[in-house]
Amino acid sequence: MSLSQLNAISPIDGRYRNKVNELAPYFSEEALIKYRVLVEIEYFIALCEIPLPQLKNVDSSVFESLRGIYKNFSTEDALAIKDIENVTNHDVKAVEYFIKDKFDALGLSSFKEFIHFGLTSQDINNTAIPLSIKDAVNDVYIPEYLKVVYKLKTLSEDWAAISMLARTHGQPASPTRLGKEIAVFVVRLEQQFNLLKHIPHAAKFGGATGNFNAHHVAFPNTDWKAFGGKFVQDTLGLHHSFPTTQIEHYDHIAALFDNLKRINTILIDLNKDIWTYVSMDYFKQKIKAGEVGSSAMPHKVNPIDFENSEGNLGIANAVFEHLSAKLPVSRLQRDLTDSTVLRNVGVPFGHTLIGFKSTLKGLNKLLLNETKFAEDLNNNWAVVAEAIQTILRREGYANPYEALKGLTRTNEKINQDSISNFIDTLEVSNAIKEELKHITPSNYTGI
Repeated sequence: MSLSQLNAISPIDGRYRNKVNELAPYFSEEALIKYRVLVEIEYFIALCEIPLPQLKNVDSSVFESLRGIYKNFSTEDALAIKDIENVTNHDVKAVEYFIKDKFDALGLSSFKEFIHFGLTSQDINNTAIPLSIKDAVNDVYIPEYLKVVYKLKTLSEDWAAISMLARTHGQPASPTRLGKEIAVFVVRLEQQFNLLKHIPHAAKFGGATGNFNAHHVAFPNTDWKAFGGKFVQDTLGLHHSFPTTQIEHYDHIAALFDNLKRINTILIDLNKDIWTYVSMDYFKQKIKAGEVGSSAMPHKVNPIDFENSEGNLGIANAVFEHLSAKLPVSRLQRDLTDSTVLRNVGVPFGHTLIGFKSTLKGLNKLLLNETKFAEDLNNNWAVVAEAIQTILRREGYANPYEALKGLTRTNEKINQDSISNFIDTLEVSNAIKEELKHITPSNYTGI
């Protein structure tokens, strides 16, 4: 059975494939192989540029042809490497043999033993995977994140003047403004994004146990630590972790995943709030011709986009949580558990991308129901009690809190008239009474 969207086990590669296609060049098996080829080629070129004595006759004009091996990398190339892997039963060694065949074709056969020279598999994996994550974050994740934040900023500005009854503990509370409540999420997201930008994309590069043992024994007069730092930082654009064991310690990648998880958590919070506002009739939703909201109830227009986002971001966070907790822990100089776990890095990114797109789709469908906002405010005049008792405190009035508590903490409905009548009974000046009567649920919204 050939793989299709209908028989894929994961919904990322099945039902939601069209929403995550742009992640395939970074997290697919073919992508991982391509990134490995890139690192191996750039490493060989870096050895030539030292130059090692055995490589001093490599003409630099061939470098672009070498880079063409990964720049023009095709699915056929990936399949060829998988065929080699079927024999070697080792994925990184298969990449090495593939590149050696390419060297033969380029007339570089005499230099091909310097492919993967002195390295272990993790020198390739622990550079290829961080590089793919860095590229995916910059090329796919950040642009989609910025779309969501820009939309929220726009809504916060559009709705800046919309007074809204707040609810704390689910009960009517001091009024706020809808735009400000959206701005809370904008600021939270931006603060986490600022932290995200400062997390290094770290890589390990140092041989079988991180000490450049093989490099040093072969060429003891070469500063291999400086070489490794220059290669990882200048050539690959990553942070060189040193010292390490055989593997990168993954502390920075754990920080990245924890940060991405917090951004997702903020959006889950937003999704739940918007969902609740829809249920309160604060928002209607744009209707698309032909769409069905319920298989049984024709009238329904469900907030499915926010539900879809909440669910996908929750799955993403569960995987991010496991990755950030598991990856920094490895027995002694290494065990293999990180390898199989790292193959799932694209999964939480996929669910995150689906979540972002679903939230954005839901936000674009919202229709403001200003009548409902005004109705809720007008039905909850008791919320101005805080304002009245605070002004009375300012004026030195005796026991103002208790006076307002006696008025409002009953099962009787409080309205504009009952508030006005209460104000008339207060022993304060007419000017203060006028000040108090000017306060309404709609204008008592703070700064």
